[in-house]
Amino acid sequence: MRAVDLIRKKRDGGTLTTEEIAFLVGGIESGHVADYQWSALLMAIVWRGMDKAETAALCDAMMRSGEVVDLSGIPGAKVDKHSTGGVGDKTSLILAPIAAAAGVMVPMVSGRGLGHTGGTLDKLESIPGFDVNLDLTEYRDVLARCGLVLIGQTPEIAPADKFLYAMRDATATVESIPLISASIMSKKLAEGIDGLVLDVKCGHGAFLPDEAKARELAATMIGIGRSLGKKCVALLTNMEQPLGRMAGNALEIYESVETLKGRGPQDLADLSIELAAEMILMAGIEPSIEAARQRAVRTIEDGSALERFRQVIAAQGGDPAVCDDPLRVLPQARKMVPITAKTGGSVAAIKARDIGQAIMLLGAGRERMDSHIDPAVGIQFEKKVGDPVAAGETMAVLHVNNEMRLAHALELAEAAIEITPEPSVPPLGVILDRIG
Repeated sequence: MRAVDLIRKKRDGGTLTTEEIAFLVGGIESGHVADYQWSALLMAIVWRGMDKAETAALCDAMMRSGEVVDLSGIPGAKVDKHSTGGVGDKTSLILAPIAAAAGVMVPMVSGRGLGHTGGTLDKLESIPGFDVNLDLTEYRDVLARCGLVLIGQTPEIAPADKFLYAMRDATATVESIPLISASIMSKKLAEGIDGLVLDVKCGHGAFLPDEAKARELAATMIGIGRSLGKKCVALLTNMEQPLGRMAGNALEIYESVETLKGRGPQDLADLSIELAAEMILMAGIEPSIEAARQRAVRTIEDGSALERFRQVIAAQGGDPAVCDDPLRVLPQARKMVPITAKTGGSVAAIKARDIGQAIMLLGAGRERMDSHIDPAVGIQFEKKVGDPVAAGETMAVLHVNNEMRLAHALELAEAAIEITPEPSVPPLGVILDRIG
């Protein structure tokens, strides 16, 4: 078997077998498939695509390139959630404690932000002392003690995906649904889970703005999961405007704590509860989605979800006082810059991607993987789509430390918030559909 023959086969529209894909992925570590050959193969895949069997085989080979974690020694169903990314999307920080308090074991391996989308790990690291870099022994230990664990990808989990992720980024081959799906699922399925709930976003601030493409991605990932014996379901959700009223790392920790106390914004609370309910249902703890939803709500009302968050923060070296007095514990920006309405009416749009880019300019996101993150900066929204606004009223507040690119960030954020003279605009729904 030669890599050049398999590249030619895919280039000419052929279908690669499971064995051929395993040979190619195995060649990453052994060196018998060169970087430039993978570059050519990735471009052939972008142009020719992969069918369901090929995509599942690629995911399986990448998953098995490292350790597939065995969590069978820990009682209970293990269910995780994955989001395709957005602005202000801090649902992982809320739903994981809710699901854990309801009896689900939640082994969560998350990522960092890049570009206009935020990352769960960056948010967690705004909690003083919180360690996301646990090894697999510590990962199992925290999960067994707390019912949840929140870490980054370890060297043992899907190492072939790390190589291919970097290769795709460098060769303009990111935008391929089979490659995106196999990358996401290889990491998630290597965690040792029994099931996965997917939050697939579409709209202005999503990785895939087009709804049809988002649906295709959801269906592809569900197909991979089920072909490898895992339960999977997806919610298609709206990312036309930022989720919640806070966007920025420490700001989103604050809003997560507020939501776990029952004081969060409605869109964020509703989505977090619905995703947690899907996890509870998938774990077999409740017989229906309505019963699972009620159980999720009870964990907020009785304080058990917040207590689980406190436990995992302490177990991973963070300051659990963030659950009691987040404003004292979390880093704060030195300067607040308001955005006020020039005219009255209603908020017609808050363009999520532009807001994400403004936040990145303030220092809360990455332009490159080695960019420094300022945990304190971000944007706080006083108004959301559908809210009435008077001329001169504050619509949003920028939390600023470095003023070097403030003018550009302010310009982007101001232009992202659109006002119509109409006295009322329907608010945006968050959950668009359930798939699978």
